[in-house]
Amino acid sequence: MGVLWQRWLLLLLAQAAAGSLGGWLAGWPGALVAVLLGSWLWLWADCWQAHKLRRWLQSGSVANLPPLRGLWAVLGSSARRWLQAKEKSVQAAEVRVQGVLHAFHASPNGVILLDEQGQIEWCNRMAQTHFGLQDPRDLGQKLGYLVRDPALLAYWQAHDFSESLSMDGSQGARLSVRVFPYGKGKHLLLAQDVTALEQAEAMRREFVANVSHEIRTPLTVLIGFVETLQTLELPAEQRQRYLHLMGQQAQRMHHLVQDLLTLSRLEGSPLPGYDQGMAVADILEQCEVEARALSALLGQGGQSAHQLEFPPAHAPGMDQQLLGAPVELVSAFSNLITNALRYTPAGGRVQVLWQPQPDGSACLQVRDSGPGIAPDHLARLTERFYRIDRSRSRETGGTGLGLAIVKHALQRHGAQLHIDSQLGQGSTFTVHFPARRVQGKLES
Repeated sequence: MGVLWQRWLLLLLAQAAAGSLGGWLAGWPGALVAVLLGSWLWLWADCWQAHKLRRWLQSGSVANLPPLRGLWAVLGSSARRWLQAKEKSVQAAEVRVQGVLHAFHASPNGVILLDEQGQIEWCNRMAQTHFGLQDPRDLGQKLGYLVRDPALLAYWQAHDFSESLSMDGSQGARLSVRVFPYGKGKHLLLAQDVTALEQAEAMRREFVANVSHEIRTPLTVLIGFVETLQTLELPAEQRQRYLHLMGQQAQRMHHLVQDLLTLSRLEGSPLPGYDQGMAVADILEQCEVEARALSALLGQGGQSAHQLEFPPAHAPGMDQQLLGAPVELVSAFSNLITNALRYTPAGGRVQVLWQPQPDGSACLQVRDSGPGIAPDHLARLTERFYRIDRSRSRETGGTGLGLAIVKHALQRHGAQLHIDSQLGQGSTFTVHFPARRVQGKLES
């Protein structure tokens, strides 16, 4: 109210001053003319103040408020404060929106915002990867035109989003897609890469099928022999032969169960630390005893079927210690050597080497003179139940899990397995242990 009274007072003062001056110069007619002229001049000055305020508001520059007087100065200051507060509010909202968008970009799932017609309003980087989209080129385009998948089109047209859709994405990925309506006719599409999950599920089904098959075969043999022994009167020699075969099948199932338990323990236990270890000489000594026993078992008349070569106790690096879980290290070494023996024909050569490296790391090598391995088999050798020669593996008592156990045990110790082989020239399995797992320096 003070500003309005001041405004009226200024108008009255301008009229009084003009009337007094006009009356003094030309009497009452001059006073009237002077009052009207003074009022017009005051109105022009007031309109000029309003014009400057309007131009400032139209300019959009909150900071550069022009010099104003009276009511217009008050209105300009109030407008500036209101605009500054509004601008800060908008900036804060933009920061929050950008934070949400950055979070969506960081999401491992694809996110697409669609309008009522299925047109793309926004998509994150993962969605661009999943569906082969490009931002901003594809914004405003219908998703069904860009991703030509009949299953996705039918899913969108049905408008039944209670279940997710499984479909193929770009780059061979397998996607689980689901749409969530929100707002007024808006839709949020989430796409999750389930390739690894489906592969794991396929591996699980294959693993269960393999285990069932591996156990069913010896179990069927055992049941057949038991029924035969129960129903027929057999000569002592034949009965003894059947019991021997039954013992072999039972031993085969026992080895399978032991290997499965070993794999389960490796996958479910914490990584081995560095507070315990075992001397390389002790590991190889234990492996040599087991290897010679297996070679004799595979041979005839209790004689070793292979030429076995292990490093002598005084060889370089034999006094070194491998840090980790001794049971796992012995299992990995033993399985590598056992695998070489099973696939090397009688009279062949199996050589075990321990090679310390200048950088403190070390390598274990197992070389054999077997038939070699074709290149297309090398990448799958460490898969569970994968066999190159299934009949030979079973004849020699293999379960198909030995190299899988080796892979898991070595990975837990940070070691790497390399396989080199050529058909007709044998195979070499090399394990490289990092320096942090090898204790003890090589004497110069």
